[in-house]
Amino acid sequence: MAEHQASVEVRASVHQVYTMFTHFNDFPKFMRFVKEVTYSDDQHSHWVAQIAGQHEWDAINEGWIPDQQVGWRSTNGFPNQGRVTFQELAPERTLVSVFLSYEPPAGKLGDLAETLGVNTHFEKSLQQDLEHFARMVEQAPPGAEDPMASSYLFHEDSAVSTGHVTERQRASMSDDPMMSQQAIHEREQMLARAAQTNQQAQSEREQLQERQLQQQQQAMHDMQAALQRQAESERLSQQEPREETESPSPPSTTLGGRGAEVPNRALGDLDARTQRYPDYERDDMRARHSAHFQKQEEESPWKTQQQAEEEE
Repeated sequence: MAEHQASVEVRASVHQVYTMFTHFNDFPKFMRFVKEVTYSDDQHSHWVAQIAGQHEWDAINEGWIPDQQVGWRSTNGFPNQGRVTFQELAPERTLVSVFLSYEPPAGKLGDLAETLGVNTHFEKSLQQDLEHFARMVEQAPPGAEDPMASSYLFHEDSAVSTGHVTERQRASMSDDPMMSQQAIHEREQMLARAAQTNQQAQSEREQLQERQLQQQQQAMHDMQAALQRQAESERLSQQEPREETESPSPPSTTLGGRGAEVPNRALGDLDARTQRYPDYERDDMRARHSAHFQKQEEESPWKTQQQAEEEE
């Protein structure tokens, strides 16, 4: 037995995906490789598919679990069996996985063909039709459970549009009430209204995105302007202390004497009374240069004469 698997994620609820998949008779309307699915009753169907050659078989339903799984087994013709599972990934996201096994035709020759490339072609065809199913569901109105509500039906690559369906499939569609002229007309009107609604919703989304973009740009502009103002304020605040430091010292309020050349301070010229100027208490005029005045005092002839008189 050759085994194949394919999966696709559908942006719809698991119940909607499950319900739309069970409309087997609509498969040729949106799938490419399925040429016919007709019913004999609610449990038996006849299939024709063009996958690595045209294959035909009767099938019976097996292992159906609502919203979880469908299955089948061939009872005549091309021997195969399979199941399809539906896994909810999120409220509007469903993973559809197909598991299919079949007996390659012609015994060992069929096994050789499977090895030489039929296997790859089969899986590719299976994946493509599964992706067609996903697009059919996603292009249907939200909550729709009938494939006839989808705008993806009868796309240019479908088996019905290309004319690659069986006579029995055509007869089945002609007997389908959903394929009557009135039903087709109502469907076209419904799709036109849905397209108009979608176009309006898309326009509103674009306008909303444009407003959001403008708001973001304005906010960015305001932020840049605020940063520039802050930077300018910081630059000016850094310049003010420098100007105060470089400004000339105010002139002394004294005209001469002790501390004449010393800038005014909180303590006035008391700051000049330090040990750098000895004898400042003896004579204010000699406090700054006491050594110089002491030398002149020793050489004064008046003082020498006074000392001589005192000695007499």
